[in-house]
Amino acid sequence: MTNRQQESNTGGRRVAVREGSGHILLDDVAKQIIEQLQEDGRRPYATIGKAVGLSEAAVRQRVQRLLDAGVMQIVAVTDPLQLGFPRQAMIGLRTDGDLEAVADRLAELEEVDYVVITAGSFDLLTEVVCRNDDHLLEILQKLRAVPGVLATEAFVYLKLRKQTYTWGTA
Repeated sequence: MTNRQQESNTGGRRVAVREGSGHILLDDVAKQIIEQLQEDGRRPYATIGKAVGLSEAAVRQRVQRLLDAGVMQIVAVTDPLQLGFPRQAMIGLRTDGDLEAVADRLAELEEVDYVVITAGSFDLLTEVVCRNDDHLLEILQKLRAVPGVLATEAFVYLKLRKQTYTWGTA
């Protein structure tokens, strides 16, 4: 899959945009490095090197290539509840007109954490985290004001049972 990074208009926040249908072929060592970092994103390169049979410098170079290629990101994953955002929702949107343009406009909104173009009864799905129900209502009003948005449907999260980022390396 061809990956590119773009700066959004929300304070320089990095936004990942995935396009295309191809994918980057990874060798077994690259897959092992990714798996090591999925277990602990702060694992020292020397420790990873011992596990995969490379020097610390070789691991550092390979990790940098994976980052530069957009294959992975190393980030801190936070718990919205503990940060004062007890309300989360997935919002389905039906649109009219240029779907990609609407998706781009939604991605520019600071409150929107996730935008995906879908097939099915919704054209787009977005995910948001909110301080409370009033904040969710404000966000819904912003989404509805985006040109091309015809309708929204919010799916409020009552309890998160599983969230993982370890999809494996096929």
